[in-house]
Amino acid sequence: MKLFASSSRLALLVIGIVLILDQASKIWVKTNMQLSEEIPVLGDWFIIHFTENNGMAFGIEFAGEYGKLFLTLFRIVAVSLIGIYLFRMPKKGASKGLMVSGALIFAGALGNIIDSVFYGVFFNDSYFQLATFLPEEGGYSKLLFGKVVDMLYFPLYEGFLPHWMPFWGGDYFIFFRPVFNLADSAITIGVTSILLFHRSFFKD
Repeated sequence: MKLFASSSRLALLVIGIVLILDQASKIWVKTNMQLSEEIPVLGDWFIIHFTENNGMAFGIEFAGEYGKLFLTLFRIVAVSLIGIYLFRMPKKGASKGLMVSGALIFAGALGNIIDSVFYGVFFNDSYFQLATFLPEEGGYSKLLFGKVVDMLYFPLYEGFLPHWMPFWGGDYFIFFRPVFNLADSAITIGVTSILLFHRSFFKD
């Protein structure tokens, strides 16, 4: 019983830390930067680049308003199921490492859901202005129709690929092109950890 309690407390601690850091970074960017504004951190290798994601990863979107609503509701259902399973895992013999991995995935998914559900109501838009929290004129969209704030950009290589390369030779290439946030990072780390170290737990 003590092991179950300690694993659950550890998972809750990880979830709390990820959510606080994720939301603090998003709120700071949202209220201190205009859309598409950049702040170099490590020269051209690491840049805070403010963008907003209206759909899934890498800017993929479902068609129209109903697509956005479906996506947000799907995320809520999915993260609820993840949360239920996460706190049943200790009874199935999950290690602390696996609990941390699951907590990272849950916290990351929940962090992006908070944006989608509430940011459209809590903030005005960031086009050519700094957004404000709870503006008098109201937010930029309705509940459940908010956009996810992204800001982490690592263009480690940028230039034209050699012409001798197949398929992409001569094309302009940026690595790493996607802009993401701390919630995305938590999900990626959690999934990678499970695939590398904890696959045996799910063998059944």
